[in-house]
Amino acid sequence: MAEKMKLGKFWIWVAASLIFRLVLIYFPNNLNLASRPEVSTPITSLRRLTEGYWLKQASLSPYAGSMYHGSPLLLSVLGPLTVKRIEGQPNDILCSLVFVIADVVNAMLIRVIGQNLQTSYNQRLKSLGLDSVSKSSAILPSRDIAALIYLWNPFTIVACVGLSTSPIENMAVILSLYGACTCRVPLAAFGWVMATHLSLYPMILIIPVVLLLGYGPETPPRKLFMQRKDGKIEDSPSSHQSCQEGQAMEQQDLANIFSWRLVIKFLVWSLIWSGYVLILCGLSVKQYGGLHEMFKRTYGFILTVPDLSPNIGVLWYFFAEVFDFFRNFFLIVFHMNILFMIIPLAIRLNHRPCFLAFVYIAISSMLKSYPSVGDSALYLGLLGLFVNELADMQFSFFLFCVYVGVSLLSSVMHNLWIWRGTGNANFYFATAMAYACLQIILVVESVSAMLNHDRKLTKLSIAKHQDSKA
Repeated sequence: MAEKMKLGKFWIWVAASLIFRLVLIYFPNNLNLASRPEVSTPITSLRRLTEGYWLKQASLSPYAGSMYHGSPLLLSVLGPLTVKRIEGQPNDILCSLVFVIADVVNAMLIRVIGQNLQTSYNQRLKSLGLDSVSKSSAILPSRDIAALIYLWNPFTIVACVGLSTSPIENMAVILSLYGACTCRVPLAAFGWVMATHLSLYPMILIIPVVLLLGYGPETPPRKLFMQRKDGKIEDSPSSHQSCQEGQAMEQQDLANIFSWRLVIKFLVWSLIWSGYVLILCGLSVKQYGGLHEMFKRTYGFILTVPDLSPNIGVLWYFFAEVFDFFRNFFLIVFHMNILFMIIPLAIRLNHRPCFLAFVYIAISSMLKSYPSVGDSALYLGLLGLFVNELADMQFSFFLFCVYVGVSLLSSVMHNLWIWRGTGNANFYFATAMAYACLQIILVVESVSAMLNHDRKLTKLSIAKHQDSKA
């Protein structure tokens, strides 16, 4: 009965978030969110997509000039909706409805991911004899919390109402994680290929997706599955089941249980989907310079950072000040900075691939060329999946307050600089720096809290084993 009441409240909050979005899209001009640099970037702006579609309708290249730098497939899907008008309705109402649907779908996918993670986590604790720990700790329904955090996050709402394509990009990322968690390999490959095609940076998510397919959803550290016997570490005689293989594995170290079959299948499907996407893109831009022009205007635009319009990142200000002679050097430094963190984090967090995906997304959102609040909405929603493991995270209230403060100050500083003329670029860049430092603290503290949680499980497992021997 209590479970039904909780479920009913959850759907009430989902319906309320849907109604709230529908109300806001009826007066977007008053909110003026589409022109905010925190919401719309040169990559995610629907206004730029509309311009690109208009150029294409005029038999010109959608990449002519310096307006549109997105996917030609996204242009073909959303472009026709930007020119259709419904009498008595706001402009771009059809696109707004698409973004609202995308947000709801994203939340439901996050909820399913959370359910899989919680089920796997409880099974692993039970196999370790620590099921009493999970029962006594009153675990919160992390799946519902994560879904509601994503739906009611102000960043998610303003990205949806502000006519940003971030909900579509987030859907591709979440679809990839959902497919990997539920062992739907073609779906995982499709989500990863589309996410990489739309934004490039999700390419690094191939590591957590492969770990999810190989090892299964979140588990305690694999060293917990080794028991002390006669003073030596031996493999646990209990059976452990990989969600991918679906077979009991006895007397084997869990670290050796890796489903290469599913990983190879994922790589094959990724090649198939990549080829399919390239063929469609090639046909779409055949008369406008072909794939070479598309890569130059999309991936090349992301990597070379030619547009220095203000945003909530730090690259625009840095490259506006740096000498052209050093520009290529610092471009390599900034982009390689993300790659340098991939392997160490993967080695340390390989037993928690979904949490590793959250860390990767947070880092790329902080260091990418053109970040927006839609990126933050994604990793904050995924963060909700680990509310139980991160319950002891330090500075959580401080982080919440700074998020609110930076969000409000960003609008104020931009207004003082651009419209009132009483400030300068340093005012706005100061909020961008604070935002970057805030994300660094969030990543460091969340990783530290997760590792502390794993150490706690290790101590409990050792103590229980020693008590059983005594």
